[in-house]
Amino acid sequence: MPAGPEIRPYRPADREQVARICLLTAAGGGDATGVYSDDTLMPEVFALPYVEYAPELAFVVADPSTGSGQRADRVLGYVIGVADTAAFAEWWKREWAPGFAARHPSPGAPTGHAPAFTEAQLIEAGTSPDRMLIAELADYPAHLHIDLLPELQGRGFGRRLIETLRAALAERSVPGVHLGMDAANIGAREFYDRLGFHELPSSRADSPLLGIATS
Repeated sequence: MPAGPEIRPYRPADREQVARICLLTAAGGGDATGVYSDDTLMPEVFALPYVEYAPELAFVVADPSTGSGQRADRVLGYVIGVADTAAFAEWWKREWAPGFAARHPSPGAPTGHAPAFTEAQLIEAGTSPDRMLIAELADYPAHLHIDLLPELQGRGFGRRLIETLRAALAERSVPGVHLGMDAANIGAREFYDRLGFHELPSSRADSPLLGIATS
């Protein structure tokens, strides 16, 4: 009997699938394909720098029954994070931002969509990592992103992914982890509340900032 989806460490072969999942869940949890002039923008801000910088803190839910021979497992979700946000921001400025700016020098032609996060803001986020330096970094130095395709939601994998990353951070003596989220994603907020995340003092109504201890 074929095995079902399982959580495992990220592999370099998963990179394109992680980028795809980021795009398919980037519009308040829904598909952001075509929302911006370039579909690579969202993954290049919210997914790919993480697996480039800290692949050891990336975990995926993969279905090995869909892979055979040279074909990779199908990835259905992931959690990605960094242990030291301040160090990550410095790396981003030095290693990621120059290439990002060259690939995305300015917003493209309008697409007819009106996302809450404009393309200009997205490009600014890709070149200004100091946005990640929140006031609570001393207690919550790590941060994460988690995304699951709809077929995986409601099956306990989100909780298990978060627990997997928290355990990996605790092993590194990281005291806490935080995340930012889209206020419009009500389902995600309910999920984080159930896990024990709480709002941090610097949180804003339009972009909640949540934190939790690693153990």
